[in-house]
Amino acid sequence: MQNITRRNFVKAATITGAAIPAFNILGAQTVNGLNTSKIKVGLIGCGGRGKGALKNFLQATELLGIETEIVAVCDAFQDRLNGALQRFELDSSVGHYGFDAYHKVANSDAEVVLMATPPNFRPVHFKACIEAGKHCFIEKPVAVDPAGVRSVMETGELAAKKGLSVVAGTQRRHQQNYLEMIAQVEAGAIGDVVGGAVYWNMGTLWTMERKPDMDNRDFLARNWLNFTEMSGDHIVEQHVHQLDVMNWIMGRPPRALIGYGGCARREVAGGNQFDFFNVDFDFGDGVHIHSQCRQIADCYNRVGETFRGTEGYTNGPRAFGKDVSIKPVTVDHSAGMVQEHVDLLKGIRGKGGPINRSREVAEATLLAVGGRMAAYTGKLIRWSDLTENADSEFYNGTLAPAAIDFEKGDVDMPDMEPAVPGAHSDWKVLNA
Repeated sequence: MQNITRRNFVKAATITGAAIPAFNILGAQTVNGLNTSKIKVGLIGCGGRGKGALKNFLQATELLGIETEIVAVCDAFQDRLNGALQRFELDSSVGHYGFDAYHKVANSDAEVVLMATPPNFRPVHFKACIEAGKHCFIEKPVAVDPAGVRSVMETGELAAKKGLSVVAGTQRRHQQNYLEMIAQVEAGAIGDVVGGAVYWNMGTLWTMERKPDMDNRDFLARNWLNFTEMSGDHIVEQHVHQLDVMNWIMGRPPRALIGYGGCARREVAGGNQFDFFNVDFDFGDGVHIHSQCRQIADCYNRVGETFRGTEGYTNGPRAFGKDVSIKPVTVDHSAGMVQEHVDLLKGIRGKGGPINRSREVAEATLLAVGGRMAAYTGKLIRWSDLTENADSEFYNGTLAPAAIDFEKGDVDMPDMEPAVPGAHSDWKVLNA
C-alpha cells in the first residue's frame, strides 16, 4: 500500500455535486492565485465522521487541483485505525493508535490536521495541533463544558497570532443558500429580529452494549454519543448547528437562558443523557429565541430554524420580506461539508490570508452547553456566568473524566442517572 495522493484518490472517494477542473498540476505551483503544490494532511479520529471529513478534504483538494498526501492518522482503537488505513489505502507506517496517539499526528510533517474524535477530546487535541503549527479542521462541537470552550477560544487566539487557518464543521456557514439568506437579513430583508425558534427533533440514535472485556475507558470512548461527559448531550452534539445559525443571525450572545428537559424513554444502561430539551434564550429588548431538541423514536420530526423580523421572516435558508440587493454569493461546491474544506484550503494556500472560524463554533458550543446546564439544574444562567463571572458555580464547571484522564489509564465511570431539574443545588456533574 502507499500513501494516497491526488492520482489515486478517485479509488477512495467519489466526487459528488461538483465538476473536477482539468488542472495539470505537474510542476504547477499556482492556479488562479492558489498555491497548488502538494499538501500533507493528518487525521485524529478514524470513526465514521473522521473518515468522512478526510473524504471531504480530499474532494476539496481534488476540486482545487492540489495534490494530497496523507502522512499520519490515529485513533484510540486499533480496529478503527485499521478501518481508515484500508479505506484510504494507506501503509501501516502512517497509522498510530492509543489515547495519546494524537501527539504523533500533531508532531508529524502534516501541514493541516483534521480532528473528529468525541467532543470531550477536542480542546486538548486542538491545542496540541496549534502549538505544533498546524492548520486545523475541528469538527463540531468543540467541547463539553465551559472550561473546555474557553480553552478552545484561547487556542483559537493563538492560531490567529501564528497565522494559522481554522475551519469548523458548522457547514451551514459554507452553504450557498444560508450565505445568501444571511446576506439578505443583513441587508434588511426582514427588518429587526424580534423572535424565533430553532429545532432539532429526531428519533433515537445508536447505543452500544458493554462487552465483558471492556474497561470503563474503552466503554465510554466507544459509547461516547450517549454520555454527557463525552458528547455534551445531544443539545450540544447535534443541536449546535441550529444554535450556530441563531448566533449568526443575532450577531450577539443572549443575555440569559432558562430551560428544562428530561429522560422519558432513554434506557439508563445506554448512557446518562436527556431525551429532550426546551430552552429559552433571552437576548434582551423583549427578543426571545426558543430552542427545542429531542431524540425519541416514533415522534414527529423537525430540524431547522425560523426567525421573525419587523419586516418579514426566515425559514431555514430562505428569507421572506422586503426586496433587497445583495452581492452574488458563489461557492465552489454545492455540499457545505466539502465547501468548508475548500475554504480552509483557500485560507492556507490562497492570497486572502488565513481563515479562523474557531470563535464562532466555540460560541455556538457554549450556547448549547449553557442550555444543557440550565435544563439539568432548572436554574437561570446568565451569559456572564459562562464567560466572565469566575465566582459563578457554572463558570468553572468541568465534566469528569476529562480528556487527559484517558491518557493515564482506566477512568471512573460518571454518574449513570440523568439529572433531575430542581433536585440538585448545583450542576450534577460539577467538578465530579
